[in-house]
Amino acid sequence: MNHKVFVEKEESLPKPPWLKVRLPTGEPYWRVKELLEQHDLHTVCESAACPNRGECWARGTATFMILGNVCTRSCGFCNVITGKPTELDLEEPARVAEAVSKLSLKYAVITSVNRDELKDGGAAVWAETIRSVRALNPDTAIEVLIPDFCSNWQALDVVLAARPDVLNHNIETVPRLYLEVRPQGRYDRSLEVLARSKKAGLTTKSGLMMGLGERDEEVLEVMKDWRKAGVDLITLGQ
Repeated sequence: MNHKVFVEKEESLPKPPWLKVRLPTGEPYWRVKELLEQHDLHTVCESAACPNRGECWARGTATFMILGNVCTRSCGFCNVITGKPTELDLEEPARVAEAVSKLSLKYAVITSVNRDELKDGGAAVWAETIRSVRALNPDTAIEVLIPDFCSNWQALDVVLAARPDVLNHNIETVPRLYLEVRPQGRYDRSLEVLARSKKAGLTTKSGLMMGLGERDEEVLEVMKDWRKAGVDLITLGQ
C-alpha cells in the first residue's frame, strides 16, 4: 500500500523594502564613479563590496579609502583584500582633497587599510590627507576612521595633531569574539586609541557590529567602556 504525505506549503512572504538593493543609476552615481577613476582613488564602498554603494553614490557621496586597497590584516567581517601592499602614493592626499572639492562635500569621511608593515602605520599620509582636504575645503567637516597603529602612540599623535573634526575608531565586536572577528586587533588597544583621542580634545566616535553572536550584556559592557574612554558618538549596525 502506498501512502502519500502531503505537506502544506508555507506562503512565501515578500522581502521587506530595506532588503532590496536597487541597481546603480542616475547622473550623480556615474559622476562619482568617473571622478574616482579619474583621480585614481579607492573607496571602502568598492573595496569592501558594500551593498549600499549604489545608494550612496547616487546621492553624490562616497567614503574615501587611503593608503591603497590591500590590507595587512585579515578581519573576518571585511572584504578588503589581504596581502602585501604597494608603495605609498604620496600624491594621494592632494587627489582626495580635489575629489572632495569637485563633489562639493560638506562632510567628508575618510578611512584606510591597515599598513602594519610601515613604521608609522601610514600616519604621515593620514595627517597630510586631513591637512590637504581642509586647505582646499575649509568649510567641509572631516571624519576619519583610523586604524590602531599597533599601539604606536607617536604615530597616533601625528594624526591627532592634524585635528580632524571627528575621530572614529571602531571597536567592531565584543572582546570574546575578537579572535574570530578581528584576530590582529586588541580590544584594550582600541579603547586606548579612543581615550587618547578624547584626551587630545577631539570629538570621538566608535561602532559595534550586531549579529555576530554577541550577548546583550556584552554589548552593555562595551558601552560602559566607551563611556570610560569618553567616546562622544556611537553606532550599532551590521
